[in-house]
Amino acid sequence: MIKVEPVTLERNGVRLEPLAMHHAEELARAARDGELWKIRVTSVPDPGDEAQYIATALEMQAAGSRLPFAVRELGQGQVIGTTSYHDIMAGIDRVEIGYTWYAKSWQRTHVNATCKLMLLTHAFDTLGCKVVGFRTDNFNHASQAAIERLGAKRDGVIRHHAPRRDGTVRDTFIYSILAGEWPEVRAQLDYRLARRAQRDASC
Repeated sequence: MIKVEPVTLERNGVRLEPLAMHHAEELARAARDGELWKIRVTSVPDPGDEAQYIATALEMQAAGSRLPFAVRELGQGQVIGTTSYHDIMAGIDRVEIGYTWYAKSWQRTHVNATCKLMLLTHAFDTLGCKVVGFRTDNFNHASQAAIERLGAKRDGVIRHHAPRRDGTVRDTFIYSILAGEWPEVRAQLDYRLARRAQRDASC
């Protein structure tokens, strides 16, 4: 049975640190970069709601269903987003990765792949997970593409599953990576990040 506890992870100039109330102002700054709360398919807090967003995440952590992180870019020392383990099912060695968003200026950079590599490595190699899941809105095509680039397999769709911020109800696409698939997924993520680092160094 896995035991998911707060941890700090660091790689490629990105740190995942346990989310806390003192991150509220930095999360607000990150969300303003792109006015992310206006995107109907994300869970980004509205301006002024950051403390409640963190409080809810910590309540879920206390209940054992979520472990939230602040994402810090170490070059500038700024919090640029957040991500979580969630829907933790310790009895069957399963977690999901989600509640993920990044400031617009850090989207389509090395940050997401780095965070996913850290979270997947910790889940499979340290916690001993048998499977790691992902879920996303049926209209969040960017998220679907990012999950599929990881090598996750689509398990199916749950129709009329969860409310969006605008009052509509989304279908939810479900993905997963099994422990037996992890070595190939890890190799591909390492390769992608190495190629990106080579491109960035040549610019």
